[in-house]
Amino acid sequence: MSDAHVPVLFEEALDALDIRADGCYLDATFGRGGHSAGILERLGPQGRLLAIDRDPEAVAAGRERFAGDVRFAICQTSFARLDDCPADRLAGCDRFDGVLMDLGVSSPQLDQPQRGFSFRMEGPLDMRMDTTRGETAGQWLQQVSEKALAKVLKTYGEERYSKRVAAAIVRAARAGELDSTTRLAEVIRAAIPGRGGDKDKATRSFQAIRIAVNREMEELENGLPGLVERLNQGGRLVVITFHSLEDRLVKQTFRRWSSGPQLPRKLPVPESAQRAPFRVVGKPLKASAAEVAANPRARSATLRVLERVA
Repeated sequence: MSDAHVPVLFEEALDALDIRADGCYLDATFGRGGHSAGILERLGPQGRLLAIDRDPEAVAAGRERFAGDVRFAICQTSFARLDDCPADRLAGCDRFDGVLMDLGVSSPQLDQPQRGFSFRMEGPLDMRMDTTRGETAGQWLQQVSEKALAKVLKTYGEERYSKRVAAAIVRAARAGELDSTTRLAEVIRAAIPGRGGDKDKATRSFQAIRIAVNREMEELENGLPGLVERLNQGGRLVVITFHSLEDRLVKQTFRRWSSGPQLPRKLPVPESAQRAPFRVVGKPLKASAAEVAANPRARSATLRVLERVA
């Protein structure tokens, strides 16, 4: 595996799963299989791993990489639509002892200009994680209103100049001038005053458009409940996020699920009925200075763990 494909917080994520040799596990964001390879190394002959990914290229890579391993199965779907996975792919694992989610865009997706995720290389305005369905970024930008786009840029990208950038993008789109990732980046940069800081001026807007096109926040919000429902007692959900919106949603959801029912004071309820079925395990983990130095993408990563206790 090349350095570009080494997952962030790799050992920390595997340790957090607390893998049993004979357990059933789900890699809910396969990517190029870095985490899956680590899980399989810790599984025994009776262990099982199901991997899923929205990206058909990732699924094809997984089938090729682990073709000879009978413990492994992979399915093209979203973690919010796990029920779409054929029953035979679950390999007897309709419930799991651990689920891993490594959110965001993968290095191979960023490295391929034709996928349209990166503003550093010229490519089509696609940005879809699942290239078999949905609108491309270019199609979405052709029809989105200036007001709606400004909201997306502000909410998902925390772009200070969201209204100015949205106006510039919409003008260029209506004029037929948005024909590539590099052209979109030029429009964004021209709309933002000043020289910018360490980050390219286009970074926030590209992130926001990608999140909107792939409905990433909706997928996360809708997917988390279904995944924890499939956890066995003692099973863990391990989530790695890469921006504050994702992390805030995961943090608040974990806190709510681990807090127990909110009951009126002095209500005569048995203690067992007051206990929450989940607990938060440990504190959020961040990448070490050494990992950030080797892989700058790790700087924004946060790992959180939830365990089913009842």
